This record gives sequence, C-alpha cells and structure tokens, in this order.
Amino acid sequence: MAYEQITTAFINGFFMSLVLIVAIGAQNAYVLRQGLRREHVSAVVLFCAASDAILITAGVAGMAQALKGRPVFATALAGFGALFLGAYGLRALWRSWQAGALQAAVQGAPLSRATVLAQAAGFTLLNPHVYLDTVLLVGSTGAQYGGSLKVWFVAGSALASALWFSALGFGARWLAPVFARPRAWQMLDALIGGTMLVLAALLARRALLGA
Repeated sequence: MAYEQITTAFINGFFMSLVLIVAIGAQNAYVLRQGLRREHVSAVVLFCAASDAILITAGVAGMAQALKGRPVFATALAGFGALFLGAYGLRALWRSWQAGALQAAVQGAPLSRATVLAQAAGFTLLNPHVYLDTVLLVGSTGAQYGGSLKVWFVAGSALASALWFSALGFGARWLAPVFARPRAWQMLDALIGGTMLVLAALLARRALLGA
C-alpha cells in the first residue's frame, strides 16, 4: 500500500473530524466548564474522545458494509456528502460574519465523577448532531476507502477528536479568554468553512469519478 494513500486517508480523517467537532456547542462548553473547574477533566476528555472514536468506527464499519457491492449507492452517498459539507461550509462562513462566543459558567458545588460523566454522556449522546457528524458524514466518507485505509482514516479522525477535547479541557485556563471573544470564533468559523468547502470539492470529485 502506497505511503501517499495512507497519508491521504489519515489527513482526510483528521481534518474532517476536526472541522465538525470545533464549533460552539453544549458539549464543548461543558468540557470547557470542567476544565475551568479542574474537576474530573481527564475522565470527561477521555469519555468524549472515546465516544467519537466509537461512533466514527461504527459509522465506517456500518457504511462500509452498506456500500459493499453497491457502487451506485456509494456514488450517491459521496454526492450527498459533498452537498452536506458544502452547505455546512457555507453555514460556517456565514457564522463568521456573526458575533458568537463560547461561555462556560463555573459556579456550583463540586460534583462526583459519576455525575460529571452522566452529564457528559447527555451532552454527547443525546445530541442528534453527534450522530449526523460522526456516524453518517464521517462514517460514510471513511467507508469509501478500501481495506486498511479505513483504519488510517478512523485513526486520523479519532486523533483530531482526542487533541481537540484535550486542548479544550486541559487548556481551558488559557483558551477560555480566547474563545470568549467573538472575533476569535469568527476567524475560526472562516477557517472551518474554507476547509469544509475543500472537502466538499474532493467528495464531489469522487462522486463524479464513480459515476
């Protein structure tokens, strides 16, 4: 297997996962909150990263089985992914013109590890966008890779998730002032939007070549 193919699969998985995870939302705000409180940060980061890895793996494995022997379906799915990513990218670019900030309240009595993980599970698993992003979008994209390239795609995706949640949780003291400024999120959304549009173009190319 060519080194270039492995690198491409890994990098595509990494950036696709990263641009979907990095957004203002309840899960990120919760991880930031726990980081600011310095309360069970390792457990929260590990849970969120592991959840993403499991869901992405399930998506790649499940979608891979669905795509096996169905080239027309695979092409249609790539086209859908391109449209979805394109819309998501344009939405991120639109957000870059708006004012938004990631705030995390730190008041309240200390919580037990079980309570903190239960709350993390709620913010993670009860969010429909988590399944849309990890299982459907990332999973369907990774499923289009052949053989062990799927493993490298999942590895890249899982690494992006782990790095982001680690930075958010353990670097909360430094990140909070940055992400509390609307300008920082506007710049980040612009970067996310541009990256998503590039990924959409790559998926569209794959769909056209598969047609």
